[in-house]
Amino acid sequence: MASNSSMSAVAPPSSRWQQYYQLTKPRVVQLIVFCAVIGMALAIPGLPSAQEWRAIAAATAGIWLVAGAAAAFNCLIEQQIDAKMKRTAWRATAKGQLSRLQTLSFSAVLCASGMALLWVWVNPLTMWLTFATFIGYAVIYTVILKPMTPQNIVIGGASGAMPPVLGWAAIRGDVGPEALLLCLIIFLWTPPHFWALALYRTEDYRKAGLPMLPVTHGAEYTRLQVFLYTWILLAATLLPFLTGMSGWVYLVSAVVLGLGFCLYAWKLWRDYSDELARATFRFSILHLSLLFAALLLDHYLLPWMR
Repeated sequence: MASNSSMSAVAPPSSRWQQYYQLTKPRVVQLIVFCAVIGMALAIPGLPSAQEWRAIAAATAGIWLVAGAAAAFNCLIEQQIDAKMKRTAWRATAKGQLSRLQTLSFSAVLCASGMALLWVWVNPLTMWLTFATFIGYAVIYTVILKPMTPQNIVIGGASGAMPPVLGWAAIRGDVGPEALLLCLIIFLWTPPHFWALALYRTEDYRKAGLPMLPVTHGAEYTRLQVFLYTWILLAATLLPFLTGMSGWVYLVSAVVLGLGFCLYAWKLWRDYSDELARATFRFSILHLSLLFAALLLDHYLLPWMR
């Protein structure tokens, strides 16, 4: 997911293990894995069997490892950029506390371990899809798109939207339309989520030489795009209910959360402040987390309301 670059700065890690751990962008990976687990849960009609629980555990671990590898590789590629930005200057790679060889080796070990786990304990399709997601984020987005086009987060968002597809494939061994619906939701969620951050970090991105939308097209245009995307996202979040994938619990949650996001975006468009942009960004994370939690609740706990 594109939020990988959107976490607030924290104090520098105090130990070597913490430095390596922070390279994996743990808060971002947690959201990625959570969405993947929702995909796994929705792929199972009822409660998981013992065999399915084993697949869930293996897939969760494998996806976490490969996602962490992609995050570490991102830190390696953006070492010089991170050093110029207040939000990322604390990273061990930016400060030179971890060498390029150490970071690359760490990323390679995580990626290889995750892929092996997925191949042996899950299925080859999930492994290849997860590896493709690694390439999409670590190479296509980080190396090619991010420094080249202000639409980087839109195009590159496809890789960040893949976790539910990976989860679904881990259980079903295929890519179903339900998983693609969830992928579409995350794909449309990514631009307003990330641009809210970019608005109050514009000078950081300008100093780093990255063509983010607020840098190339200005804040007013970016705020309008955030507002328009939230309405498109709201429409997309209704599709699971309209296609019979979910019930009323999810529908009510999607409408309330979606309108809340639209309200934040409207305020951001009409009366901008950095504090409001931060609040919009924080709400976007809450929006996606609660939206997928509502899918899980609807799927397991309240079938009688369907």
